[in-house]
Amino acid sequence: MNAKQGDKHSLGGRVKRYAKVSTAVGGAATRFAGKRFFGLPVDKDEHAAELTAALGTLKGPLMKVAQILATVPDVLPEEYALQLARLQSGAPSMGWAFAKRRMAAELGPRWQEMFASFEHAAAAAASLGQVHRATGHDGRMLACKLQYPDMASVVEADLRQLKLVFSVYRRSNPAIDPREIHTELSVRLHEELDYRREARNMDLFNRIHRDEAGVHVPKTLPDLCTDRLLTMSWLDGIPLLDFVDKPIKARNAVALNMFRAWYLPFYCYGVLHGDPHLGNYTVRADHSINLLDFGCIRVFKPVFIGAVIKLYKALRDDDRELAVHAYETWGFRDLSREMIEVLDHWARFLYGPLMEDRARTIQMKKGVMYGAEVAAKVHKELRRLGGVKPPREFLLMDRAAIGLGSVFMHLKAEVNWHRLFHGLIDSFDETALGQNQKKALKMAGVPASE
Repeated sequence: MNAKQGDKHSLGGRVKRYAKVSTAVGGAATRFAGKRFFGLPVDKDEHAAELTAALGTLKGPLMKVAQILATVPDVLPEEYALQLARLQSGAPSMGWAFAKRRMAAELGPRWQEMFASFEHAAAAAASLGQVHRATGHDGRMLACKLQYPDMASVVEADLRQLKLVFSVYRRSNPAIDPREIHTELSVRLHEELDYRREARNMDLFNRIHRDEAGVHVPKTLPDLCTDRLLTMSWLDGIPLLDFVDKPIKARNAVALNMFRAWYLPFYCYGVLHGDPHLGNYTVRADHSINLLDFGCIRVFKPVFIGAVIKLYKALRDDDRELAVHAYETWGFRDLSREMIEVLDHWARFLYGPLMEDRARTIQMKKGVMYGAEVAAKVHKELRRLGGVKPPREFLLMDRAAIGLGSVFMHLKAEVNWHRLFHGLIDSFDETALGQNQKKALKMAGVPASE
């Protein structure tokens, strides 16, 4: 068995990860369930802090999942969301010994001859891998993304434990049935392990943004890419948080480019970058955006995108029948009148900034957690009505909306979101989107999402 096969099929790796995660997550979940079984009071804040501490020490994909769930209302209770939101994406990098082994396994023992230089220390590290700076023989600055060892086993173990966390929470609070969300997370995480797929995603976004002066995407070097190594051009930029105290004109320019970076692909090609995390983009001196990390990409059917626009029009025109059609197209089933009103309440919050034809901040009311008050009210009503099972496609769309909203709040941007949105949807045609999508996916070699 070669090194690559070992990473994909390591029983030992799974057993080790099961032990670590089960101790951290399973122990917390068991104590929570045990207290409820014996009728003892449960301190949700204390339990949430315990669970968050456990996830924070584990790093890896489970921490990444926790960050995603913390931004999606109703999947976890507010106490958990507040705690999980504190998790940071940064993970300690592995040393030079690991980097040498990984590079040799992917490119062969003479791999260093393929570069003019290769930095020993990682420039960045995240949940699934780390990035090293390098220089090509043509003088071009490069970024080499190396996947950590045995990540397939880690993902399998973490997803099993996530199912345990979901089941414990669902027994105590049936407002949300998270089974479809677990399915979606499973598919997306497995896709993120395939760096060749990420390279194709990167090529797709390069094609989509080729005429966008405000958005930049790295270019891959196919000869230096494998399943677990992704080599691309290095893009210089600074963290978005460095812009929060800049003049309003600069902040607005960054916000406009962020909006285009995410929603041009969505409304014109049915493709969404599902992880608007602060580490996944940087800002250039001219306020344009470097869009990074293309592991979490989802392709939506044109009819789904059409329903997103129809719901906007339904809320704008107070058209209940059109709203029901949109929800059913998304995959919500057996919706009562009251349930529709609850879903509308959340939708009006998300679509609210798009309804007003004027420059405004993304959220008019200030708060510690973006949308916390609205989410709490929605959660309470869903629980009263017996709960709902969100379709799996809903996860990343909601994640993107909330994540970008948080970015715009940090920037304190004042933009006419209505006109930005209408600039993308006024010429929307479901058939044309399907044709654009099919052509772009075929050229980049990207398969449609499950």
